[in-house]
Amino acid sequence: MCMYLIGLYMGRTKGTIDETYYKKYIEALTEIPAKLEQVLQSEHKIEALAKELYQREQVFFIGRGPDAGVASEGSLKLKEISYIHSESYAAGELKHGTISLIEDGMPVIAVATQHALYEKTMSNIKEVKTRGATVIMVYSEDMKFDENDVDYPVTLPLARDLLMPLVAVVPLQLIAYYTAALKNF
Repeated sequence: MCMYLIGLYMGRTKGTIDETYYKKYIEALTEIPAKLEQVLQSEHKIEALAKELYQREQVFFIGRGPDAGVASEGSLKLKEISYIHSESYAAGELKHGTISLIEDGMPVIAVATQHALYEKTMSNIKEVKTRGATVIMVYSEDMKFDENDVDYPVTLPLARDLLMPLVAVVPLQLIAYYTAALKNF
């Protein structure tokens, strides 16, 4: 959250953001701890997801825009503490060879919190689902999708798109933690 504050301060100081924008984002940042509490209330659901992953040999993470960074963080945490091979890809890059690595039943964790990129991300989710992937989707509560495209939805409380990485990273870290715990690491 500190980097957001620094960015807002610098933007205001340099005059690239106005006072109204600054105040809106400061207010939105103050709401993040409550949103994280909401995510933690569904911790039992996230723990159950780890049971789907802990015996797997590999997991893919995908996302677009800021969600690609969140997916990378989730992948890194999973491989760091559970020793499961995990890769993260920008969802838009799947067609360039990576899609061929998706096998029947392979877990793909898709982060889909950015409203402007949601339709494209859903298109990528449908692609991996068509190849037989087991899809875990982390998404904002206001987004709609066909239940046939997602095996395990993880709903997040709504926040401004630019702040969603703060919220979306928590369930991915919990998935990594519980997966490692089930492996007795």
